[in-house]
Amino acid sequence: MSHQFSPAIPEMASIQLAEFRQVMRNLPSGVAIVTTGTAAGRCGLTVSSVTSICMEPPCLVVGINARSEAHDEILASGSFGVSLLRSDQEDLALRFGGREGAKGVQRFDTAPWNQGVLDVPLLPNAFCALECVLYDHKVLGTHTIFIGRVIAAREGHGNPLINFRGALRTLLLD
Repeated sequence: MSHQFSPAIPEMASIQLAEFRQVMRNLPSGVAIVTTGTAAGRCGLTVSSVTSICMEPPCLVVGINARSEAHDEILASGSFGVSLLRSDQEDLALRFGGREGAKGVQRFDTAPWNQGVLDVPLLPNAFCALECVLYDHKVLGTHTIFIGRVIAAREGHGNPLINFRGALRTLLLD
């Protein structure tokens, strides 16, 4: 893929993957499970790349590997849920991250899930949860950046689970 650069800014080589990964480990990020689908077709994965992108309309952005089973399902359904995890939900983060080998609908077996207003799976006891319709998407390297327009949201309680320096940690709130 060819990119256009301003003549004032010469094309430069990127830093090495290992260096980029090491530096980005220092950016604390929330841990979330992104889900889509209904009944036997639901799927989801753990991500730590969720952020708000604009307030009007309220949108968030999430990066998902194109090889993930949820990737094509989000494109097909046009909607997805984001359940931001609490500190006591590390086991779910690992399960949806693929550490236990569970895939597809099997990942949902160890916790209760509700279907939201968009009929996407949401964790009822998450730190907070959002439901999004797919507003836009952009392929970038190995991932697709999904922009979701937030249709519904709810806050929960507890302390959030974060990813920092390659480990899942608790952010203690006052």
